[in-house]
Amino acid sequence: MAVEVAAGIVASSLALLSDAAHMLTDAAALALSLLAARLAGRPAHGSLTYGLGRVEILSAQANGLTLLVLTALILYGAVTRLVSPPQVHGTLVLVVALVGIVVNLFAARLLGGHGHGHAYEPPDAHRQADGPGHGHEPRSLNVEGSYRHVLTDLYGFIATALAAVVILATGFTRADALASLLIAALMLYAAYGLLRDSARVFLEAAPAGLDPEQIGRVLAQQPGVIQVHDLHVWEVTSGFPALSAHVVVRAGDDCHERRRMLQRMLEERFHLRHTTLQVDHEAAPQAPLQIEVAARERR
Repeated sequence: MAVEVAAGIVASSLALLSDAAHMLTDAAALALSLLAARLAGRPAHGSLTYGLGRVEILSAQANGLTLLVLTALILYGAVTRLVSPPQVHGTLVLVVALVGIVVNLFAARLLGGHGHGHAYEPPDAHRQADGPGHGHEPRSLNVEGSYRHVLTDLYGFIATALAAVVILATGFTRADALASLLIAALMLYAAYGLLRDSARVFLEAAPAGLDPEQIGRVLAQQPGVIQVHDLHVWEVTSGFPALSAHVVVRAGDDCHERRRMLQRMLEERFHLRHTTLQVDHEAAPQAPLQIEVAARERR
């Protein structure tokens, strides 16, 4: 990173300096991600009944906000250089960009291959059984944020290398500023994704891929179920979806057996491991109340 900063200054390349700034935030983001993952793994205690699982979501939001700030700074510098472009040394820019591509390809492969298996494990994770629909691992929004950082770096280096080729071939030095604009656009896209996903967790929206209306319809179609209401689906942290609902079943049915059956179905079909179901019998019809009025005795 220090080499890239020095090369960016010597070559007068905003694209290289932009990549260097982004790599600095990458390093900070990775350190924050490791700390958040460590805290999230601590067991629940006291008033923290879910533990520190949402620390990962705070880390993801910090990553997104950092990307937004960097995007604004790069946009300002790129517009300034479009108006008054400096002389850029294309050869040095190309060499550094190619090295950056190799390094970030390696980092992206590491995070992409292992990043989705380190999501927060809920206290009842042992309930996850081997059955249909259990072929995927929960994703970690925290690790995904770091992965997006690395991917943005990779695309930025590719854009920088292409800009260097254009400068060497044509002498069009504004290509460096245009590459910086592309890097800023990629960073903005990554920041938007992180902030959107982390905000959905904080707002307790239904996780992506889970439709509460569909879940409600499926529950209502199960044997013995009369009515489903007060249904809520949310995400405690990335990879930890939860559901609660009030279910009314036929009079005479075993409420506990129905609850266990519904929980198995929710786990196998929708991968919902943390479910709270209140199961009650439907109200029994009451016979009309007979009221007899005694006749007044005649005097």
